Amino acid sequence: MVRRARQRRYMLDMSGVSYMVDAGILLIYAFAGTTSFATASAYGACGLLTVAFFIILSEARLNDRYKDHYFVVQQTSVNLAIMMLFLYTAPEVGCVFLCAIFLIFTFASLRSTPRQTLIGWTTATLGLAALFLFTDKSIGMPHGTPLERLATLLVFVSVLGRGMVVGLFSSSLHESLYRRGIELREAYQRIEELAELDELTGSYNRRCIMQMLNDEVVRAQRSNMPCTVVLIDLDLFKQINDRFGHPVGDEVLRTFAITMFANIRSIDRLGRYGGEEFLLILPETADGAAHRIVDRLRAIVADLDWSAISHGMTVTMSAGLAMLRPEDTADTVLARADHVLYQAKDLGRNRVVSA
Repeated sequence: MVRRARQRRYMLDMSGVSYMVDAGILLIYAFAGTTSFATASAYGACGLLTVAFFIILSEARLNDRYKDHYFVVQQTSVNLAIMMLFLYTAPEVGCVFLCAIFLIFTFASLRSTPRQTLIGWTTATLGLAALFLFTDKSIGMPHGTPLERLATLLVFVSVLGRGMVVGLFSSSLHESLYRRGIELREAYQRIEELAELDELTGSYNRRCIMQMLNDEVVRAQRSNMPCTVVLIDLDLFKQINDRFGHPVGDEVLRTFAITMFANIRSIDRLGRYGGEEFLLILPETADGAAHRIVDRLRAIVADLDWSAISHGMTVTMSAGLAMLRPEDTADTVLARADHVLYQAKDLGRNRVVSA
C-alpha cells in the first residue's frame, strides 16, 4: 500500500511538472503576443489545482477504498476537460493543448484497463469531433516570428522528452513488477517448503512423510518392487531433556537428522513422525538389505561424539523394520514396524529388529 501511494505521488508530480512546462511555453507565446498572459496563468493554475486535489486524495488514502487506486478515469476526464476548455478559449496556441492530450493518454496508459482506455478514447474523440466539426475555431501552431517558432519548437521537444520520461517510468514499473513476481515465487516456494518440512530438524513433517508413505505403498505394489518402512526412536530421550535441558535435546534432534541425511540414499525419505520418533522409507529395498542399512545407521549414531554437544552425553537409537506386503496399507505396515520397535526397546535398546 505504501509503495502504491508512492507511485501515485510520483505520477501526480510528473503531471504537475508537465503542466508547469506547458504554462512556461504559453508565457513565451504571451511575450510573442500570440496569446494573453491570462491564458498562461489560468492554465497553470488549473493544472496545479487539479494535481493538488488528487494529491490530497492520495495522501488521505481515499484512493485505496476503490478498485481503481489511481483514479485513472477521473484524472483523465478532468485533465481532458481542461485541455478542451483551453482549446476552445485559446485556439491560437492549440498545438500546446493537442500535444498535452497526447501526454494525458500516455500517462493514463500506465495504469488504465482496456475498459478505461476505451472510455477515455471515446470521450476525447467526441470532444475533438465537437471542436473540429461544430465550431469554426482555427487550431493554431504559431510560427510567424522567431519567438513563436522557438515556443513551438519547445512544445514538440518537451512532449518528446516527457513521453520518454513516461516510457522510462513504465520500464521501471515493469522491472519492479518482474522483481516482485520473483520475490513472490520465492516466498511461495519457501511457504511450500515450510509446509513440508519439520522446522526443528529439516526432515519432512508428519503430514508430508505420511503422504510419501501412501504414495510409496501404491508405487511399490503397482511395480511389484520391495519397500521397507522403518520406525526409529531415540533411546531415553526424555532423560536427555530432563538432565541436559530442552535446548540440548533440540540440538540432539538436529544432529541426528543431519547424520541420517548424510548417510541415506537420495531415494530414501526421512520424516519426523513425532517427538523423538522418525519414519524412514527405504524404496526398492528388501528387509535383509534394509536391516543392514539401518544397523549401520545405528552404529554411526552410537559412535558420534555427543559430548561435543554436552559433556557426558551419549545417544543411541532403536529401530523397527517392516517390509511392505502386497495387501498392506500405510497403517498396517506402520503397525508392524511400531510393534517390532517396542520389541527392540524391550530387548535393551540400541538395536534393530525386523518384523
